[in-house]
Formats: sequence, structure tokens, C-alpha cells
Amino acid sequence: MNAQVQTLKPRWSIEEAAQAAFEPVPFKVYTQRDLDRIVQLGRLSAERRFEMKVVSSVLPFRVNQYVIDELIDWNDIPADPIFQLTFPQRGMLAPEHFDRIAALLRKGADKAELDQAIAEVRHELNPHPADQMEMNMPRDEHGNRLDGIQHKYRETVLFFPSQGQTCHSYCTFCFRWAQFVGDKELRIAASEARTLHDYLRRNSEVTDLLFTGGDPMVMKTRHLRDYLEPLLKPEFDHIQTIRIGTKALTFWPHRFLGAEDADDLIRLLTQLAEAGKHVALMAHYNHWKELDTEAAQAAIQRIRSTGAVIRAQGPLLAHINDDPAVWAKMWKLQVRLGIVPYYMFAERDTGARAYFEVPLARAWEIYREAMQQVSGLGRTARGPSMSASPGKVEIQGVAEIAGEKVFVLRFIQGRNPDWVQRPFFACYDEEATWLHHLKPAFGEEKWFWEDEYEAIRSDKLAAAGLAE
Repeated sequence: MNAQVQTLKPRWSIEEAAQAAFEPVPFKVYTQRDLDRIVQLGRLSAERRFEMKVVSSVLPFRVNQYVIDELIDWNDIPADPIFQLTFPQRGMLAPEHFDRIAALLRKGADKAELDQAIAEVRHELNPHPADQMEMNMPRDEHGNRLDGIQHKYRETVLFFPSQGQTCHSYCTFCFRWAQFVGDKELRIAASEARTLHDYLRRNSEVTDLLFTGGDPMVMKTRHLRDYLEPLLKPEFDHIQTIRIGTKALTFWPHRFLGAEDADDLIRLLTQLAEAGKHVALMAHYNHWKELDTEAAQAAIQRIRSTGAVIRAQGPLLAHINDDPAVWAKMWKLQVRLGIVPYYMFAERDTGARAYFEVPLARAWEIYREAMQQVSGLGRTARGPSMSASPGKVEIQGVAEIAGEKVFVLRFIQGRNPDWVQRPFFACYDEEATWLHHLKPAFGEEKWFWEDEYEAIRSDKLAAAGLAE
């Protein structure tokens, strides 16, 4: 394994990282069909390997050689956090779901029967949480849904390029797992740059564009350039910030180093930044071990040399990082490497959430204890935040007001901008893990935003032909 964080020193200055030549490294990937080919899994029992096959029949599995060789401590499995992050575990499926699929595999069920059972289980896992298919996807002037675009908040548009709808490895907790299971009905993607550009022209209130997926960094740079370079034209001056959501800095930092078109990618990021766009790589980190390789640190420094900013975000997860010491160590290292801590999320109510979710009360304690261990530069991370249908709701704390113990909440972002930064209060609940588990405090029947949200939701569903 690599050295512990305490002994790490940045291996590259920004200038060295920008100028260095990096040898290409072959990208070797494994999917569910290849589980038996991963040598390190041979140390597990046959029953545990079968459990992995069952779970990966329902939830997507993909891992690459870099993750296997550089990030996982194979002397500490199954407890190793990166192993939990990438390899399927039995508890990721509810017992009834696991038993159903396991029984079919054991009896050698035909493909049609197995596929039907898998599809039914997937649909019970809330594949598209927070009404994202019904409420976030805009429509053109003819009422047709614009696939591949989400526009939930006034200033920010999410775009899902079709070439970026996979990842170098898959996270077991991923709230967008439905993108990767081969079901076109569950997928969000757009294949034409014109769709994006036309939409942005028509919506001058949009200032921030987020490229997401999947992972846009699996795309060839020439495709990424087709989407992004036109945004330098004067007609897109209202687009001030270009964000790129990526896990590549963890799962395949060689994308920014020795890949065939890595230099062109660095030139593109530099071009965008020098033209006056704020370029932000929204890096997904879940544990400090992801920062603890020479390739990862070299990639970080090379990106920083372009003028782009790296912001770090990720959910709080049982089995992986539900420990304030892990978050404090990660935030300290991120600041040291020039990364801006951005968000701690609550695990979304989808997929393997029951395996990973942490009660909101405990999440706030972890956040608070971690914050106490870092300097002001590390306290830029907001959270714990729930990306719920009404908006991003932050747990600001636990308090006793007029004799009642309550959660203090606020909107970081909302479907109505007027909700943002307005505090509201929920009855304290030690078991609650999501917004819909909470009830208004002080005898209130509804949240201050609830009637307006329901009206917005009704309008959106009616426009989609899904009125309840």
C-alpha cells in the first residue's frame, strides 16, 4: 500500500506537472462477467463470490486495474473502504431481493425469467429519486421532453452527454446507478451538442452549466470540445461557470496524465479558463485514500495548472466514511493539495441506500466533529445536505427551542430561490435518514414551502402528462 497521509508531500509543483511527460498506462476494466478473472478475489470464499454475482446482477459493477492495484488494501477486505466503494456486498440488496435473485441463479433460470426478476427488483429501488425524470427535465416549445438536460434550479443546467454515460469504475452507492444497467427507459442522455446550445441560448438566466453523467471524463477530448468550445462565443456570455462532474481523479487519474488526448484536455481547460470562464472540476471523493497515490496528486496539480478549480464533494456513507476522523483527514489533505472542500451529502434514497445511509442526527455529529478538526480553509464544505425534490436541504444543527429538541434546517438551493437561506425546524428524530422522514416542529402542520412546492410539482406532472 501507499504511504499514510501523514507522510505525504506533494510530488509535483504546478509548473512541473504542467510540463512533465507522462507514460501512457493501459486501461483494463472488469465487469460482472469478469469477477472470476480478478485474481485478488480468489482469497474470498466461494459463497462470498456468489453473493457478489447476485448483487452485481441487479446493481452495476465495473472496476479497473488501477483501483485494484493502487487503492485497495487486499489484506483488509472486506472492511477496506475502497473495496466497499467498488465491490458488491450482500447487504446492498434487501434480503427478499437477494434471495429472489440468488434462487434463480442457483437453479439456472433462463434469461427471460432472470431478466424479468431483475427489472422488477430495480424498479423497487427508486431508480430516479427526487422526481428527477418528471420535474427536472425541461420541454421544448412543442412540449417534448429534452432528454439529457435537467434544469431544477434557475441558475444551473445539468447536461448528460451521451458519450459520457459510463465511468472508469462504478461506486456501489451511486444515486445514478440506473444510468449504467442497460435499461434505456432508466437512462438520461443527449447525443447532440445542438440540443444543449439551443437550450442555453433560450435561457439567459442560466449562469452555470454542469456536465455530468456517468462521467464526462470518459469522453474523448474532441467530443468534450464540441460541447464546450462553442460556449466561448459572445452569445453564451451569460454562461459564467462550466462545471464538470467527475470521479476520474480517483478512478483513473491517468486520464489527465498519459492518456492519448490528455494534453489536448489540458489545453481545452486552459483555453476555457483563459477566455474568462470559471472552470470547476467537481471531484467526487469519499475517502482520503483516494488522494494517496502519486498519479492522483500529479493529476490534481496538472489540472490546477490550467486555471481550473477542483471542488470536492461526496456523500456520508456507512462502511466507508462514517467517521469524523476520516472526513477531517480528507479535508485537510484536499486543502493541502489545492482542492476546495465543497459538500458533504446525505446518501440519497435510491439503490443500495439501506446499506449506506446514516441517520441525519449522526450525520450532523460527524460533520460537526470533523469541522472542529480543520482550519477555516477546510470549513468551506457544506452539509450534511439532502438533495431532495424541493431542493438542497442542509442540517445546520440540533437545538432546544422553547423546550422542544429540533433539527435546524435551511435550503442551500431551492426550486423557488426565495426559499434559499430561510431556516425552518423539524422535530428531532434519531432514526430519520431523509427529508420525508421528518415532521415540522412546534406543532406546525406543514413546512413553510410545502404548499408552493406541491403546486410546482402538480404543474410539472401535468406538463409531463403524469398528473396525479
